[in-house]
Amino acid sequence: MLELVDVHAGYGRTEILHGISLTVPTGKTVAVMGHNGAGKTTLLRAAVGLLPVTKGKILFDGEDITSLRPSARVARGLAYVPQGQQSFGQLTCRENLQVVADTRRNGRQLVADMLDLFPALVPLLDRRAGLLSGGQRQQLAIARALITEPRMLILDEPTEGIQPSVVAEIENTIVELGRSGDLGVLLVEQHIGFALDNALHYYVLESGRITSTGDGGVDAASTVRAAMAI
Repeated sequence: MLELVDVHAGYGRTEILHGISLTVPTGKTVAVMGHNGAGKTTLLRAAVGLLPVTKGKILFDGEDITSLRPSARVARGLAYVPQGQQSFGQLTCRENLQVVADTRRNGRQLVADMLDLFPALVPLLDRRAGLLSGGQRQQLAIARALITEPRMLILDEPTEGIQPSVVAEIENTIVELGRSGDLGVLLVEQHIGFALDNALHYYVLESGRITSTGDGGVDAASTVRAAMAI
């Protein structure tokens, strides 16, 4: 379980998050939504340790990880896929996966598992990541994160800027991961329908504060749209 308790964070003297508290239960998906600039990415960066928390605390399975470095959080089971389909552009798809797999004792099997999960990557293994489409790079980024064998996967806009034909593949994979029962997912997503269909719970952010929260599901869409005034 990942818990943020009264978290304040920002950049320099500018505070972006003003007392965020949320919970992502083990094996469940929780969605965070809000307009651009609401503080969603800042929230995720604070959760994984890329941004210091100025007040409040972050707990993972009951352990206070607020002061831990990102690498230590990864070692405990957190994985983060940021916006932008990030990869090592000069390395091949295979090399991108291997860089992470080399840190795991069962790395070869983990790469095989990821290629089963993302079969579209198989014919691309020897292609440089910088030459992949946005959707292909996003699948590669998620696969790399999963090779660390996380218990909590944090996804920032996984379908943003991706061609519609690939969006469905990525969404289906996220749904499959969430239904496994072993992996918690903290999902920031603009596609309200997709996010809510698969979330146990949702939070709406505005100006660094939670303005609405409730149970996920199809029926929650109208409530979220009203909270976001869209």
